[in-house]
Amino acid sequence: MLNVGRRGIHFLQKLNAENVPIELIEKGQKRVIDASLTLIRERAKLKGELVRALGGAVASASLLGIPLGHNSSFLQGPAFAPPRIREAIWCGSTNSTTEEGKELNDPRVLTDVGDVPVQEIRDCGVDDDRLMSIISESVKLVMEEPPLRPLVLGGDHSISFPVVRAVSEKLGGPVDILHLDAHPDIYHAFEGNKYSHASSFARIMEGGYARRLLQVGIRSINKEGREQGKRFGVEQYEMRTFSRDRSFLENLKLGEGVKGVYISIDVDSLDPAFAPGVSHIEPGGLSFRDVLNIVHNLQGDIVAADVVEFNPQRDTVDGMTAMVAAKLVRELTAKISK
Repeated sequence: MLNVGRRGIHFLQKLNAENVPIELIEKGQKRVIDASLTLIRERAKLKGELVRALGGAVASASLLGIPLGHNSSFLQGPAFAPPRIREAIWCGSTNSTTEEGKELNDPRVLTDVGDVPVQEIRDCGVDDDRLMSIISESVKLVMEEPPLRPLVLGGDHSISFPVVRAVSEKLGGPVDILHLDAHPDIYHAFEGNKYSHASSFARIMEGGYARRLLQVGIRSINKEGREQGKRFGVEQYEMRTFSRDRSFLENLKLGEGVKGVYISIDVDSLDPAFAPGVSHIEPGGLSFRDVLNIVHNLQGDIVAADVVEFNPQRDTVDGMTAMVAAKLVRELTAKISK
């Protein structure tokens, strides 16, 4: 998997070594980026027009896949997650109705604008600064087609930074974030990588894109994680005190006075008994019903969400974690759509 993650970098190095004119490289990169954004733009436009023509939807969840895994610190398998999650959503093993009674077959409830072609973009030698901007722009393209609201399929957790940035910039102000995870992902620059999946929320807080950040399910946190949490005023709820915090967390009210609520669910927030298909297995986590209780009972205007860090290469028991990720997506859809 390491070779896949670095393929684009190696390709660019080879071109440079063979003295290919930089103008030619940049022209090729621009064509690929333009084509990628055009694909997202036209899909979003088509789905937005359909939903508006049907009428009656104030907000509609729209899937956007971001198959990025190279910012993982351990395994890069999350890059393969979006198609597996989609397959599980529509596999037919269960009906298309969410627990709250929303019908996923109704495009006013759920649409899909496809994936940002991350690997194709990186194969052209595009660096992460520019890639993050492309991801942000893709999210904004979805938001430009009301009533569509992005429901993002990761990918590793590094994608949350450009997604939240796009949501905040597009809405014109910060959001409140509910972040479910085994880890706080708030290192300044984990292993020297400012875009590491373990640093995404440091970038979000530095940018002023969130007013409140509530981190729930934490059970792997070190001194830097706690210090960074204090620095940014993060509300960290660790699993060791979950029984004490349960009542509060299952009755959250967020988003008043800001532009809405963003939900980020790292699949490893769940105990590995429920979701073994993750890169970082951390025992002692939330049950699946714990997560649903927190999400179902949350009061607030959900403007966007993501489900990240599902690693199909670590999944077991006939795609069990894929079904878990799909169920999370289904229930988030019910919270977004109205």
